[in-house]
Amino acid sequence: MERMRKIKRQLSLTLGRGGAGGGERTLSDTINQEVTSHSDSEIVHEDVKMSSDGESDPASSSDDVQSPVRVRLRNKKISTEDINKRLSLPADIRLPDDYLEKFNLIGPALFEQPISRRLRRVSLSEIGFGKLETYIKLDKLGEGTYATVYKGRSKLTENLVALKEIRLEHEEGAPCTAIREVSLLKDLKHANIVTLHDIIHTQKSLTLVFEYLDKDLKQYLDDCGNMIHVHNVKLFLFQLLRGLSYCHRRKVLHRDLKPQNLLINERGELKLADFGLARAKSIPTKTYSNEVVTLWYRPPDILLGSTDYSTHIDMWGVGCIFYEMATGRPLFPGSTVEEELHFIFKLLGTPTEQSWPGISSNEEFVTYNYPQYRAERLSNHTPRLSSEGVELLSKFLQFEGKKRISAVESLNHRYFSNLGVRVMSLPDTTSIFSLPEIQLEKETTRPTATPDTGNPNTQMT
Repeated sequence: MERMRKIKRQLSLTLGRGGAGGGERTLSDTINQEVTSHSDSEIVHEDVKMSSDGESDPASSSDDVQSPVRVRLRNKKISTEDINKRLSLPADIRLPDDYLEKFNLIGPALFEQPISRRLRRVSLSEIGFGKLETYIKLDKLGEGTYATVYKGRSKLTENLVALKEIRLEHEEGAPCTAIREVSLLKDLKHANIVTLHDIIHTQKSLTLVFEYLDKDLKQYLDDCGNMIHVHNVKLFLFQLLRGLSYCHRRKVLHRDLKPQNLLINERGELKLADFGLARAKSIPTKTYSNEVVTLWYRPPDILLGSTDYSTHIDMWGVGCIFYEMATGRPLFPGSTVEEELHFIFKLLGTPTEQSWPGISSNEEFVTYNYPQYRAERLSNHTPRLSSEGVELLSKFLQFEGKKRISAVESLNHRYFSNLGVRVMSLPDTTSIFSLPEIQLEKETTRPTATPDTGNPNTQMT
């Protein structure tokens, strides 16, 4: 037992020195020392236990009476599949030529042990993760205040990726939006949320490597003459709600829903992107900034200064996007807060104490002194939507956040009933297009927005 305790202590020290943070130790260094400590033995004892962070746990009293089980490892051949599974890598990863050989040469003795976080980081680094040279820049896709986005290709998989390169100021470090995006996305795994593949940190930049999707919803609208097929409107809305419901279950608020932040691939899969303004909502309720959500998609309670909000902040934006997909034009295209509210009240009616209790005591609302508009019928503005679609739209566009329908409730609305029952119970990471009954309709490219004829002989853009 004394010999086993020495081995456990040595293993713990070895893994402690093998973290990727230090940078000076390679996978060979990290594993070799462990292999050396076992060089005079062919056995791995079952009573060497590791906790979830890779550090050894003290042996329990029951360990003292257990017989060691001999596990012969010299003849075990480690495959690419073994490594992919052990390091949670995608199946299409291409390991460096010498990596598998190296793992088979020095790795078997450690391969049966639980892997530590440090050893996993070292392993990923040696494969090529976290390194700029692993990715080839192809085209610039866009540029913002803090970041430039490039289309790229991964040398590990030969797949296209999107490289979001965030410039780092020497004094300020990484922007808080980038930190939020990384911290949230690494824990969000869903078919309708963009996947963060890798993070590369250098002195001058922080590069986030995302899966590549062909276009955003705004580009999709443009490509089909601002007239999306009504069936595809339903499929896109369902996927948006599906991804949002997943976020809201985890108390994550997106806070910046707009067509430019919804990405679509050739298959028709829609994914939420750009979580730079997202927040994890804590309990009890905190007060948040009201300088969130692009103006056209910002709800009236936030426009009037509310900072106490929850998941309902995203649902108003869903309604605006739903309308835009169905009609081809933005619902409330205001250029200022005052104008934005004016557009909202002109369509939905100027709120009163009866329709929005407490509104008459809101100083900003009183100051604007809006005319007393009567609500218009939404169906008059959305001729392509069914009565069920108009009803769902009205449930999104409620003045008070607490009255808006939630994402999970929306998914069960009768508007989606013709999609079938199986789409409602798919696993989080499974695409709705895995079901044969769910298919994207072909779009017609039109120069102007005209009523959809539903012609089946149309060309997908």
